Amino acid sequence: MKENAKIEVKNILTNYLELNRHRKTPERFMILDAVYSMDGHFTLEELDDKLDGEYNFPVSRATLYNTMKLFLELRLVIRHRFQSTTKYEACYYNNSHCHQICTMCGKVTEVKAPQLTETINGLRTKRFRKDGFTLYIYGICSTCQAKITRQATKARKNKIKRQEA
Repeated sequence: MKENAKIEVKNILTNYLELNRHRKTPERFMILDAVYSMDGHFTLEELDDKLDGEYNFPVSRATLYNTMKLFLELRLVIRHRFQSTTKYEACYYNNSHCHQICTMCGKVTEVKAPQLTETINGLRTKRFRKDGFTLYIYGICSTCQAKITRQATKARKNKIKRQEA
């Protein structure tokens, strides 16, 4: 499916550039390929590292920003503004989904919610065409919850030791 997506998004980009008489630069297509090779969410720094390292195709920061802006407009990429960072995600086959975000460590995980997707897809809207949705669920992940529990237990034990002394 990933290779099909790469072919389809490449065709979308090519058609857009031709229709609007923009140059079909190798940088745009290499960035698109790298985006659709990334797993999950990524920062621009991670994308830049992939282009520079794995692809051996360094691009300027301006080219990266401008190209990502174009991909956002074409809805080939979605931008998420999580707590303290901005991350991107290839979205051609994945327009609608949910994320759970830990408010302590910032870890982001995708959540499959078929009932929610079905409900939103069935939602009637007035004078509005739905293209997709993203839902953010904030809370504390199990790792951070365990850390909080350990700290609380340690604090209770220290308090008891001080009281006994």
